[in-house]
Amino acid sequence: MSETGFDKAFAALEQSVANGRIPGGVLGLVDRDGNRLTRAVGRAAILPEERPMTIDTWFDLASLTKVIFTTSRILARAEAGDIDLDAPLTAVIPDFRQYDPNCWERQVTFRQCLGHQTPFPAVEPIYTYGGDPDRLRAFVLQREWKRVETPVYSDINYILLGIALERLSRKTIRDLDPGPGFAWSADPTETAATERCTWRGRVMAGEVHDENCHALQGSGHAGLFGQVDAVLDFARDLLERDSNGDATVSLMREPLSERRTHGWERPYENWHGGALCSPATIGHTGFTGTSLCVDFERGHAWTLLTNRVHPSRHFDSGIMALRRAVSDFMNGAD
Repeated sequence: MSETGFDKAFAALEQSVANGRIPGGVLGLVDRDGNRLTRAVGRAAILPEERPMTIDTWFDLASLTKVIFTTSRILARAEAGDIDLDAPLTAVIPDFRQYDPNCWERQVTFRQCLGHQTPFPAVEPIYTYGGDPDRLRAFVLQREWKRVETPVYSDINYILLGIALERLSRKTIRDLDPGPGFAWSADPTETAATERCTWRGRVMAGEVHDENCHALQGSGHAGLFGQVDAVLDFARDLLERDSNGDATVSLMREPLSERRTHGWERPYENWHGGALCSPATIGHTGFTGTSLCVDFERGHAWTLLTNRVHPSRHFDSGIMALRRAVSDFMNGAD
């Protein structure tokens, strides 16, 4: 594990904060042996009151929920024989689009959802269709979805996978264990603030930023909160399990397309993980300004946690360039 690379990566984060691109961030690096480095800079909140960023700050992990929670649970269920990844979602959600037995939605499989290989649109403002979470779930399941011609990364895939987990466990997402070190909400005084939400009329801190997840009161695509050490613990566990030939980690690494594995992204030109990671790397990002990469060949993982949407998403934070720079420095760039 390179302390020099970590220092250079942190300097890039410091520069983004100094330039006013993001309020603050926490950087973390861990290797297979458990050695780790963490460092924080900037502010956890600007509004309504300033708070400093620390390594103990909690973050709304946004779409890292997809890989840390939902993908892990779905693959564990498959390993246990509770689901067949190549079976349609209707094997667990038989009422999905129940009024049209021949529709395309009823043919969509678990594996296709994990790899974002479905015709679902990227996103839908589900929260605008009502305030009752049970009725919104019914809306998701019975809506005649607009079919896109080319598969795209879609929150709908993971909202449906989350509903499948709820059916299998007979619990809501928020009643399920989020995993060691994670939670479905956090103390707002200890959490990096996200956006001043025009819909909810306040700055979000400690409650989920994603509008659809908030309206559904828990979902498979967002909603997880955690600190840097929890994210690094999760990543180190993947590294260790991979060394032991764990079947679910093997699926996380197995390509399903040019850009995706089961749940995760894999290296492609100009991806967020930079140009210097090994081909045996998987990664994911979160809209609030979070990211995680695990390089199985090098035996290390790194996470960049920021509050880049605070106080507004409608600003060029330069987060993608920062993610690439951080990743390249972690992997030996000068």
